[in-house]
Amino acid sequence: MVQKAMHFTPEVLLSAPRRSAGVPNALGTKVLYTTSSYNFQTHSKTSELHVLEVKSGASLVLAKDEEISDLSWLDDEGIAFVCLQSGTNGCTNVCIGDATWTVRPEDAWSKRHYVAGTIDAPAGNLKIVRLQEEGKEFAFVVSARAKKDGCLFNPEKAKKTHSTGRLYDSLYVRHWDTWVGSERNSLWYGKLSENKHGKFQTSKPMNALKGTGLECPIPPFGGADNFDLGRDCIIFVAKDPHLNPALNTKSNVYVVGIESWDRPEGCALRKVPIPGFEGASTSPVVSPDGKKAAFLSMKTNGYEADKNEILVLPDLHAKDLTPQRAFAAKDSNFAGSWDRSPSSITFGAYGESFYVTAEEQGRSRLFMIQAVLTAESEPRRLTAKGYVSDCKPLQDGRIFISGSTVVDNSFYALVDPYVPPKDCGVLDTCITWTNSNSNQGSKFGLDPSQLSFIWTPASNKAVSREIQSVVVKPSTFDSSKKYPVAYLIHGGPQGSWADNWSTRWNPAVFAEQGYIVVAPNVTGSTGYGQKFTDSIRRNWGGDPYQDIVNCFQWVGENLEGADNERAVALGASYGGYMINWIQGHDLGRKFKALVCHDGILSTAGMLATEELYFPLHDLGGTPWFDPGYDASTEGERRNAAQAHRNFDASTLADWRQWDPSERFANWSTPQLVIHSSKDYRITISDGLAAFNVLQARGVESQFLTFPDENHFVLKPENSLLWHKVVLNWCNKHVGLPAFTEEDPETEEFWGGVRREREQVVEMVGLGKPET
Repeated sequence: MVQKAMHFTPEVLLSAPRRSAGVPNALGTKVLYTTSSYNFQTHSKTSELHVLEVKSGASLVLAKDEEISDLSWLDDEGIAFVCLQSGTNGCTNVCIGDATWTVRPEDAWSKRHYVAGTIDAPAGNLKIVRLQEEGKEFAFVVSARAKKDGCLFNPEKAKKTHSTGRLYDSLYVRHWDTWVGSERNSLWYGKLSENKHGKFQTSKPMNALKGTGLECPIPPFGGADNFDLGRDCIIFVAKDPHLNPALNTKSNVYVVGIESWDRPEGCALRKVPIPGFEGASTSPVVSPDGKKAAFLSMKTNGYEADKNEILVLPDLHAKDLTPQRAFAAKDSNFAGSWDRSPSSITFGAYGESFYVTAEEQGRSRLFMIQAVLTAESEPRRLTAKGYVSDCKPLQDGRIFISGSTVVDNSFYALVDPYVPPKDCGVLDTCITWTNSNSNQGSKFGLDPSQLSFIWTPASNKAVSREIQSVVVKPSTFDSSKKYPVAYLIHGGPQGSWADNWSTRWNPAVFAEQGYIVVAPNVTGSTGYGQKFTDSIRRNWGGDPYQDIVNCFQWVGENLEGADNERAVALGASYGGYMINWIQGHDLGRKFKALVCHDGILSTAGMLATEELYFPLHDLGGTPWFDPGYDASTEGERRNAAQAHRNFDASTLADWRQWDPSERFANWSTPQLVIHSSKDYRITISDGLAAFNVLQARGVESQFLTFPDENHFVLKPENSLLWHKVVLNWCNKHVGLPAFTEEDPETEEFWGGVRREREQVVEMVGLGKPET
């Protein structure tokens, strides 16, 4: 491949080892983690299991090319650990591994582990808890699919039908990239204990949710953050079984009491009442002593970006499980006294504190909160830079964190929360040790100095006077030169750009092509207070669009090196919607080219999405209203009321007001459209229609599609092709050299995918792609 880019190319991005969140032992002396990497020369993936010695920084490979996940230590010293490994015929093995340095590195994984038990299905999200202060008995919980009868579901052993048809009689026929079937996620518990031979052995896993009608983890992205376990219970979240999940986000918190971890009898299910909170709940955690619990919850049903509030259960064994709310200022609108929305919560090592991660102005920071809540309780910021994605408390009070930055795809750090707070939160003075996967980006030819932030005038001064944008410049930036500008527009719309790593939309990839990248966090973005986030509702093409117009003007007049005469704009999901919206408005004429990935073309088309609550909330209600509707059943009445919530006579006008398809007559800027077949969030018809309109109007355009990808392009070969097409398209229109000079009609351009594509097309009788 002929690449005229800098050192950091899409191939470097996609082949760089991806390191998991670290799992430290209780003493903080060793860290378990996995890595995966892709080789574009051999078209193969490599995975490894490592143990890192904190003091020396040395790393030992424990296993290679084994499907290992869900690591947990079985001792404080860092000797034995438990993990899951994919077995044969769709089964999952619970393995006990040896992480000592006395074992020779050349020894195979087979000599480092043994199988303690087997789960007869694909399983994940292993969690364990020690049943006594001292001892070698543990309770464990994993998630795995269950059939209607509550038994484990193994797709490799399931009977095959002779027909592929599916029949539905209610909403939620498909979700994300999968057609919904009768199987559901469930939690399976058991005991892990030493046998008479001194080896660990598992009991038969039992379904904790059998007969409840509940599903946990919540698909498609729920995982270990949807449940936790204490010595005598499991706490978890699940969608409300009485509400249709296509119309509602409400999820409840439940506690299952476990009398014996190796027998099915004695399980008692209790629902946690949360007065005033009708939205989604997540991140339930149990204190180290097993007596308390905490979780995050939202007030509003149907709104997946509402503010997360911290709720605490002071006594898991009390008759009344009504939780206490943190930072509950005397208000009537649940705003609270802390205007941040935590994304995760965990207890300190002794339950004396909470540690939460929350977005704040282009970062994800770690905060400490005293567990004994008072009216004066305030969160204390412990980190300043980067994006903290995971934290684990250590025995001595320190916190082990995992995260990333725009230039570093993985860092580990130790945070001492008891460092005097003079500069903590402004500078990372609480961090006492770090370990970087890329030496702070230098292995990629990148440097932290490439990142900066700008503030530009906001459209709605009543909400915010300014908006923040992430700016990334080329590593070879020369202030005497001019560079084309790439404006990246985030999805959500309740999302944000931040100082974190991405393999899908990485600003540094564009910067190293020779762009100044500007990524604005417009009205509706997260991390700037809940009022700013909420202001996107019924406002999709209003203030956010004007924020981008203001940012574009400010950059052209003030940003050193920025050549706005050679600018492109790119966006995905809501960002793709905004590209289509820009195309129909004046700002569209100021860009040399546009890129729309999985973007919304028509607001009415959103009625084909799987999570209908999203457009119903953001666009103000349903685009219809029948005041004479008379639901005949209780369930129908609930769903009808939910569907018509917050409706007024102007709702239909809102749907049409913010519809990009109403402005086709203005479309004239060259545009690349990308949309994949398995995207059930925004269906492929929107992408095809946009491309058809561009072609019919004679506007220069291209259409890229992947039949095997969903809302994201995740497969390495597909992602490399995505980058080739996108960068070639943008570079061509701003006068930069082509990213690759490969001919799209050759197999080389397609990375071996084109041959497979031709075979598939021939099999279904449609002829060659050229015809």
